[in-house]
Amino acid sequence: MSNVTPGAVMRGAIDLSALRQRHDAQSATSAASPTGTPAVPANAPSDVSVPSLVMDVSDQTFGQILELSRTVPVVVDLWSARSEASAQLSPIVEKIVREADGALLLARVDADTNPQVAQSFRAQSIPMVVALVAGQPVPLFNGTVTEQQVREVFGQLLQVAGQNGVSGRVSVTESAEDSADEATEPPLPPLHAEAYEAIEAGDYPRAALAYEKAIQENPRDVDARTGLAQVRLLQRVQDLDAQDVRVAAAAGPRDVNAQFAVADLDLAGGHVEDAFGRLLELFASLPIDERPLVRERIVEFFGLVGDADPRVLRARSQLASLLF
Repeated sequence: MSNVTPGAVMRGAIDLSALRQRHDAQSATSAASPTGTPAVPANAPSDVSVPSLVMDVSDQTFGQILELSRTVPVVVDLWSARSEASAQLSPIVEKIVREADGALLLARVDADTNPQVAQSFRAQSIPMVVALVAGQPVPLFNGTVTEQQVREVFGQLLQVAGQNGVSGRVSVTESAEDSADEATEPPLPPLHAEAYEAIEAGDYPRAALAYEKAIQENPRDVDARTGLAQVRLLQRVQDLDAQDVRVAAAAGPRDVNAQFAVADLDLAGGHVEDAFGRLLELFASLPIDERPLVRERIVEFFGLVGDADPRVLRARSQLASLLF
C-alpha cells in the first residue's frame, strides 16, 4: 500500500493525456455527456451534482471523471470480475466513499473491458485503487487491504486534496438515486444470497455449505460451482502469512503444499500468470504419479479465472504439452 503524500499529487508518473484528448474530442462535438455527467470547467464551483456517488466509467467516458476531479477527489477502482481480491476490496471502497457523503466520488473501471484506462494507470495487478486530484493521479494501493487501512488512506487523500485546492462536494438528487436502485440486478437465488451474506461476514464455511446445497439442487449451476471454488480459495488464504509462505516455498521447490500456498496467494492477489507459472513448473518437476493433484489445482484455477481468458488459454496449452 502506498502512503498518500502531497508530492504524489503532482508526480505526473501516469500518462492520462490520451484520455484527456478523447474527452476533449467528445466535448467538441457534444455539449452533454451520454451518461448525464456534467463537465466541470477549470474554475470549478465548490459543489456539483452527479447522477450517483458511484459511477461505472469506460475508456470513452473517463475524461469526464478527470474534469470532476477538479471539484472533488475521485477514487478510481480498477477491478476485474476474475479477481477474487476485487470482490473483497470493491465493496469496502464503495462503502467508505458513500460514508464520505459527497466529499469523495468513486469511479469503477472494469480493467478487462477498458484497457486504455488500465494502461494509462500502468496497472501491473488488479485490483488497483488510485485517486485523481485536479486531474492528477495519486497512487493509493494494490491488492487486498483492510477496511481500516482504506479509511486511513482516504483520510490522507482528503488532506492532500484540500492542500491542492480540491475541497468541493458532490450531491446526488433523490430521483437519480432511485433510478440507480431500479436499475440494479434482480435478487440472487436464496442459497446464493446466503452464501454472499456469509462471505461478507467472513464466514466462509457457511458460504461453502450454501453453495454446496445449491449444487445439490442444480448440478448445472455454474455460478454456484465458481462461487464454491472462490470460497475455498478464500478459506485457504485467510490465515496465511505471505512472508512465511514464500520462504517455505523457496526452501522446498517440490513441496506441493508449500507451492500451492504461494499460488493461492498469487491468484487471490490478482497475479494470475505467476500462479499458473508456479503450478506448471511444479507439475513438470514431479514424477508422473505425483502430478494428478497439481493438475487438479491448475484446472480449479482455470475455472476461477475463466476459460476464455487469454492467460488460461496459454496455461492450458502449456499443460497439454506437458501431458503429452
